[in-house]
Amino acid sequence: MPFAIPEAPVDPLTGLSAARLGVYVHFPYCLSKCPYCDFASTVSKQIPQERYTRCVLAELTLRARSPEGSALRGRAAQSVFFGGGTPSLWDPRHVGEVLGALAQTVGIAPGAEITLEANPGASDEARFADYRAAGVNRLSIGVQSFQQKTLTALGRAHDPATAERAFHKARAAGFENLSMDFIFGVHGQTLDEARADARKAASLGPDHLSAYALTLDRESLAEEVPLAKQLRRGEVHLPPDEAVVEMGQAVREAFVQAGLARYEISNFARPGAHSRHNALYWTGGDYLALGVGATGSFWPTDGAGEGRRYSNHRSAEKYLAAVERGECPEASVEAIGPRERFEERLAMGLRLTCGVDLLATCEQFGEPVTSRVEEAKRLAAHGLARFDGRTLALTDPGLDLHSAIAAKLL
Repeated sequence: MPFAIPEAPVDPLTGLSAARLGVYVHFPYCLSKCPYCDFASTVSKQIPQERYTRCVLAELTLRARSPEGSALRGRAAQSVFFGGGTPSLWDPRHVGEVLGALAQTVGIAPGAEITLEANPGASDEARFADYRAAGVNRLSIGVQSFQQKTLTALGRAHDPATAERAFHKARAAGFENLSMDFIFGVHGQTLDEARADARKAASLGPDHLSAYALTLDRESLAEEVPLAKQLRRGEVHLPPDEAVVEMGQAVREAFVQAGLARYEISNFARPGAHSRHNALYWTGGDYLALGVGATGSFWPTDGAGEGRRYSNHRSAEKYLAAVERGECPEASVEAIGPRERFEERLAMGLRLTCGVDLLATCEQFGEPVTSRVEEAKRLAAHGLARFDGRTLALTDPGLDLHSAIAAKLL
């Protein structure tokens, strides 16, 4: 039976409903590789469904016996997120197997948010219904644009009509919690086209929308993607920064006018429909990660001690071979000390429009408060933030300067 969605736990620092323990499951296979995508993905016409599912289940068993296993005992996941790659190519039967194993090994809380990313051309109504039957209760559809020119520039295989049909098919399959993703600031895209995309998306009545500016700088990418190479060679040209800012403002206005409130730099939702799994990342929750290229993090119960973060092999073959040898498929493991945790907690918390409790965060990690309070007051005086003496929240203009502001505070 599909899980219902009651009230989620509330993060004490932000007041935002957020999972405190989540699970991320990565499905790396795609039918084609988008030229802007730096996620761990593998193009394959024949997906090893059985083998990959078997390895994910085996990794789950290995993780339960590893150092993070103790952090899972006595808890239950409040969110599960199937990302990719193209998870909607994963047979619903196998998705159900993974959820069943998670329920037995980790535990899945009643009413947990269980999301699956879907590509418009990779599912139909019957398949969506099968995901619902398997336990998925939230879909995130990677539309990116309703303009054929922009879809072509992004290397997307679907067309605008297919994207719209996917949304309606998901509704018909019974999904009451639907999200769509969009990209703006694309080479060749105009302000009017970005605004038209936003208005079209909002008109369909989604529960959640994400809109990201196309980013191709080396610092932001896990690997140099083909589109970044074209940009470096001068073969494509992105819109100037001022135009991208205008596009972002137009997108926000269209979403807000349709009743979707901005709750994070790039995310908008109807009341109660924000992504509880993503809120876990922004509010410093624990997350178990399974699959190719997946990254998981666990924090100490004493609050300010050292955390642990691991990342799996980005190569599907390396991942499969490691698990089949009975090894945790980690490419890297790092200890995250109090200072690094403070930097991450503050920077991520400032992405949220509800902000972060500056005083509590400094106190938790033993960081100086006075100079940061003075900086918060300066930000408020310049209209870049709201500060009530404890909670610091960036305004819309401040969110556009998030990275610079976070660096200043750190």
